[in-house]
Amino acid sequence: QVQLVESGGGLVQAGGSLRLSCAASGAIFPYDLGWYRQAPGHGRELVAVITSGNSINYADPVKDRFTISRGYTRNTVDLQMNSLQPEDTAVYYCYMLSRRDRLEYWGQGTQVTVSS
Repeated sequence: QVQLVESGGGLVQAGGSLRLSCAASGAIFPYDLGWYRQAPGHGRELVAVITSGNSINYADPVKDRFTISRGYTRNTVDLQMNSLQPEDTAVYYCYMLSRRDRLEYWGQGTQVTVSS
């Protein structure tokens, strides 16, 4: 059973930083890991993803502010978020795409709130 467990959300003032972490268990490599977010009244949107081949994609709104990285053991993924703005307020979800069977997995979500 694949499980994704996030940590690191919270409340921060505009211009501040937060680091999110996600630990995956029960999965067999190769898989992509990444982060999505969902703001109130909006759909879930991609934030950043790192593929099994270590290619990285960022959504335009977070380029140059957020950095995604995978741990040495390949089963953890972090999201360093700098220069946070109120529009970054959302629930952030860890995401995994298995390259073996194309199944998707989601974490439970962690709240990030940026005050102005």
